[in-house]
Amino acid sequence: MTGKMRAGNPVPVSDLASALLDPVLRRRAGLSIDLVQSWPEIVGERLAGRTRPEKIAWPRRLHEEDPFDPATLIIACEGTAALHVQHETGEIIARANAFLGFAAIGRVKIVQKPIPVARPEKRPPARALEESERERLAWLTRKIEDDGLRESLERLGASVLAARKKPPLAKS
Repeated sequence: MTGKMRAGNPVPVSDLASALLDPVLRRRAGLSIDLVQSWPEIVGERLAGRTRPEKIAWPRRLHEEDPFDPATLIIACEGTAALHVQHETGEIIARANAFLGFAAIGRVKIVQKPIPVARPEKRPPARALEESERERLAWLTRKIEDDGLRESLERLGASVLAARKKPPLAKS
């Protein structure tokens, strides 16, 4: 977070978490929270769930005048993912360097360890539409001549209505 926060202004939780975690990640692992969050774009969706950046190991420089040596990106992964990472090492280095903005990474080291898999949230099934809701959708789309477009819009409307709570019963 940059600048002063004013009292009363809402701040996204992700900004607060980034502000707290980024310095810790940089100090302990040489990583930024942005690199961790952008990992799927760097390695691709196929490897993102089976790998994670573990650390960026920078070579020690004895003197300020010593030439810059690129770092090693340490990637944790499981079994068969290691073979895929090894095969795509050049591409991963290029994408990581493009993300970082300079040739920071020179090689990749693979560490095999279990990677926790994030389970996707299960959504509750959509409620069935009432007859009056289906009739209203049909009435709203009745003038659309293209059958495919009309059916698509009816499905879209049905999913929007199904996501809403059931309409309150009319009092007599």
